[in-house]
Amino acid sequence: MELVIRDAEVVDGGGGPSYRADVGVEGGRITTIVREAAAAGCQRPTGRRILDAEGLVLSPGFVDMHAHSDLALLRDPDHSAKAAQGVTLEVLGQDGLSYAPVDDRTLAEVRRAIAGWNGDGSDLDLDWRTVGEYLDRLDGAHGGRGIAVNAAYLVPQGTVRALAVGWEDRPATAAELDRMRRLVAEGLEQGAVGMSSGLTYTPGMYAPDAELTELCRVVAEYGGYYCPHHRSYGVGALDAYAEMIALTRAAGCALHLAHATMNFGVNEGRAPELLALLDEALDAGADLSLDTYPYTPGCTTLVALLPGWASEGGPEAVLARLRDDATAERIRHHLEETGSDGCHGVPVDWSTIEVSGVNGPALAGFVGRRVDGWATARRLLLEDRLGTTILQHVGHEENVRAIMRHRTHTGGSDGILQGLKPHPRAYGTFPAYLGRYVRELGVLSLEECVAHLTSRPAARLRLPDRGLVREGYVADLVLFDPATVAPGATYEHPRTLPTGIPHVLVGGRFVIEDGRRTDVLAGRAIRRTPVAR
Repeated sequence: MELVIRDAEVVDGGGGPSYRADVGVEGGRITTIVREAAAAGCQRPTGRRILDAEGLVLSPGFVDMHAHSDLALLRDPDHSAKAAQGVTLEVLGQDGLSYAPVDDRTLAEVRRAIAGWNGDGSDLDLDWRTVGEYLDRLDGAHGGRGIAVNAAYLVPQGTVRALAVGWEDRPATAAELDRMRRLVAEGLEQGAVGMSSGLTYTPGMYAPDAELTELCRVVAEYGGYYCPHHRSYGVGALDAYAEMIALTRAAGCALHLAHATMNFGVNEGRAPELLALLDEALDAGADLSLDTYPYTPGCTTLVALLPGWASEGGPEAVLARLRDDATAERIRHHLEETGSDGCHGVPVDWSTIEVSGVNGPALAGFVGRRVDGWATARRLLLEDRLGTTILQHVGHEENVRAIMRHRTHTGGSDGILQGLKPHPRAYGTFPAYLGRYVRELGVLSLEECVAHLTSRPAARLRLPDRGLVREGYVADLVLFDPATVAPGATYEHPRTLPTGIPHVLVGGRFVIEDGRRTDVLAGRAIRRTPVAR
């Protein structure tokens, strides 16, 4: 065989007890598993390379169910932010805004709207227009060599609405709704795994439930899932979760709740209420799952805090309103006194808002500082042309721990790689689960945690040959030291790589070897074959 991994402690992703084994890899797949090979005294598998895994855990590669690497995978062949964590598959197209399907107008608008997530893309040739063309571009990236890790894609509902309706807050016409249905169907036919929404982001937030239900019916026809960033994580959070459950039950569509948190002071200690809501739906037959990151602060763009009416019409309309003193004062009133829908119905507490990145180099001095009021926020929005990213220090540790124990929980970094000082979750989510929440706190057992990060997301993505250490499965694998695995990323030094993860394989090829990034680009677009209509 090409490779034999000897004497590994296999945590196979199924949630059962670990076992010691030799594991053989050939042609990008796991071909042989011999349990207790050394103790049994049997003929051990041999290979052209033997890797001694004494003291290491061998598990399936981790699946990042909520990633914002849509342009990073094209921009950076190294992509150690995820590869070094043991991530072998990322799900892109999140929060209802990404770069396909588009036309020239919509692409320009989307680039501006999510520059804080991905940069403005001016360093790349964004020459695709359809979902299929974007996936082809991932496969052909970096001179045809591919990308660092695998990637799946969700059709972004906000982008679809921008393309069919525009950025206005109004109901879609019958013809526009038909076009949105076709665009979602085409994206799924071309390989997308589902549809996402960002229901506190424009223009996706302007879609009423009836419109979302119709699009979810299309997703269900193709066997995909709906992944909403729902309408509130603050005031009304439980109602927002219930809304998504009811909507997808009506559509007959699977539901995956993005970054399923309970944030802001109004939700402190209320995770059990959310979990009861989810369990009631599951017991009634709902097909639902969720992802979280193991940190308390959130991360978004500064412009996302604005009320929905202030963002109507697209990025240029937002900037025009901010320039007008009377309109800017109205925005301030909604933010600071009423509680805008963009800030989840909670009046903004500027002391919780930390600048994590700017597009304009002249504004770099603001990075790492708390926003000291509306005047500063308005200046940043205008001078940075809406490109500022922020950390929101509004989470609660007890909620984080309770939700990660849920029976449908998976891991998602929500990692934004843009900015001088990004959220450390972009570089640390998966080792944080294994180090802090397994080894140090015992919130999850090792076997449970690995299942959360591997087989559960693979099942949600309906990938029949990933997410487990099994013969015949794709050899997306990670070897880590359970005694030392830990995130290196901190809030002060967020781009520090983790420790204790010496080897990561994508399709049987080492992308991390002896703790160092190789030059291998083994990642490809993962296209799910739609179910028969």
